[in-house]
Amino acid sequence: MQATTALSTTPIPGKYWQWRGHNVYYVRAGEKQAQRPPLLLVHGFGASTDHWRKNITGLCQDFEVFAIDLLGFGRSAKPKLQYSADLWRDQLHDFISEVIGQKAVLAGNSLGGYACLCVAAQRPDSAAGLVLLNSAGPFSESQPTSEPEALQSEIQPPKQPATLQKLLGDGTKWIFQQPLAQFLLFQYVRQGWVIRQTLEKVYLDKSAITDQLVEEIARPAYDPGAMEVFVSVFSTPQGEKVDVLLKQLTCPLLMLWGEADPWMNARERSQKFRQYYPELREHFLRAGHCPHDEIPDRVNQLLGDWVLSITK
Repeated sequence: MQATTALSTTPIPGKYWQWRGHNVYYVRAGEKQAQRPPLLLVHGFGASTDHWRKNITGLCQDFEVFAIDLLGFGRSAKPKLQYSADLWRDQLHDFISEVIGQKAVLAGNSLGGYACLCVAAQRPDSAAGLVLLNSAGPFSESQPTSEPEALQSEIQPPKQPATLQKLLGDGTKWIFQQPLAQFLLFQYVRQGWVIRQTLEKVYLDKSAITDQLVEEIARPAYDPGAMEVFVSVFSTPQGEKVDVLLKQLTCPLLMLWGEADPWMNARERSQKFRQYYPELREHFLRAGHCPHDEIPDRVNQLLGDWVLSITK
């Protein structure tokens, strides 16, 4: 596969699929390929199909490409539910069965990577392959953390005095149970300048942080029900441990690591994945937490070449 340049940043218009009575938004591009599985791209916490726009346009020349908004995010409905990896696993599995109609290669970033891993491990009839980009999710030996991983750093106001930082860290669980605190915190994190500041922490190439990107992340946070989703994600019990899922995994696995991710130590985390799934393929990239958006040409080429290699 040749790398493409100047990838489009205009989101491709999508459509809605009804799942359990709720509207789920998805985008489809490219034509079905006889010898190549379709791709399903799954965003991280607070993002949407828009975050994959450069990948959809770069990959749809060679593959049929789908991207989906997880329930509770993007343009999908935000009903009052307990949001969990199990819910999103079932959503993705049913989407593959009902809409795509054949096994797909699932590619997920951060929280989306964890949801894709749950599908590939627990619903193997849906997965032709799995691509994880800075995937979240707890290992058994890890200390308990709020799921998804590392979001505490995203929601803490910048440059706090150490005492306040410690207080916030220790009391986060308790704070999230207080309705007024939940409301105030949500008002804070959805502001454009806070989103931009968070992106500046986790993107290595700051020029990739555009007004369009900030707007695409901010917009769904003003939808009815968005605050309840935010609170639910933090209060939901952790899902299945990553090591348990890896032991169940049977499909090929590619890992793409943005090595400059401040939320996770990519090399250290890679060793844990390798311990439980030694046959994985991986690449370490000069990027932060969202390599697919920061260096889309490189990610598209690595992902496309790998899919072709596993289908020969």
